[in-house]
Amino acid sequence: MELIQLRQIGKNQGDRKILAHINLTVQANSRTALIGETGSGKSTLMKIMAGLVQPTSGEVLFEKKRIEGPDEVLIPGHKQIGYLSQHFELLNNYRVEELLDMANKMEQQDANEIYRVCKIDHLLKRKTNAISGGERQRIALAKILVGNPKLLLLDEPFTNLDLSNNKIINNIIDSLCKSGKMTIVLVSHDPANILSWADNIIVLQDGEIIQIGSPKEIYYYPINDYTAGLLGDYNTIEKDDPLRTSLGLPSKRMYFRPEEFTIANKHENATRANIEQQLFYGNHHKLKLNTNGKKIDVLVRNTALTMGEEISIEFNSIHR
Repeated sequence: MELIQLRQIGKNQGDRKILAHINLTVQANSRTALIGETGSGKSTLMKIMAGLVQPTSGEVLFEKKRIEGPDEVLIPGHKQIGYLSQHFELLNNYRVEELLDMANKMEQQDANEIYRVCKIDHLLKRKTNAISGGERQRIALAKILVGNPKLLLLDEPFTNLDLSNNKIINNIIDSLCKSGKMTIVLVSHDPANILSWADNIIVLQDGEIIQIGSPKEIYYYPINDYTAGLLGDYNTIEKDDPLRTSLGLPSKRMYFRPEEFTIANKHENATRANIEQQLFYGNHHKLKLNTNGKKIDVLVRNTALTMGEEISIEFNSIHR
């Protein structure tokens, strides 16, 4: 069932185009990731979806009813849409429980479960000016959740979080999704927070949607190098490159991830390459290889390799 629909959304700021020709439908109980470079229009689009920014053109429908923008209502924002900005604020010198009580639209037992999931139940008596950044982020999220929204918009929820708090926020989002009662649209620059989570990925470039697809589709079949780069390292191998034939690469693809190649036993038909650089990333190495003048990156777990060594590689993707 369609929860929210955007029709021909455009947004201008003076003579500058921020968004243009945005047509988008988000299904109920789905998980959607919105990605793009800084300045691509992601935050503006999220605020228009929330009813916090007035579009220059087009309309937003929530459950088939038009959302009015801030130019049309006294208090902007839709009551059933929760929006967490990367620049969120909490009122100072309030106890955490006071802020949450003001926002709460749930039975107290259900609200307490939200506090437990967000790992803030031990912070309720504290003042908001005496808590850490990661704790503030979790409180801000809990404050939105106890408002019982049908749609949750998260704009860079992992920004400036350490690894521990990043994991907590990830677990919260995962719990919400598993409950089957929440539709989430998330903006993030970190592929690790997107690929394993999203049902669909929407790619924005210069204020326009250029690709929509599943994580696998966007990851392995990016429409251009812009999209490929948003989700990690990649190799571009043109249609006429002899490497395509020697590696047996699929004809419909031009962008290949480093982990799609592996070291092969040396034999007559293997593609030979020299190691020019070896970078350590903990659980793997990234090899920068030169094969007949062509540069290519490959991920391996083998550490018994040396600079300048000649090795053989092969294509090992299931997308062959």
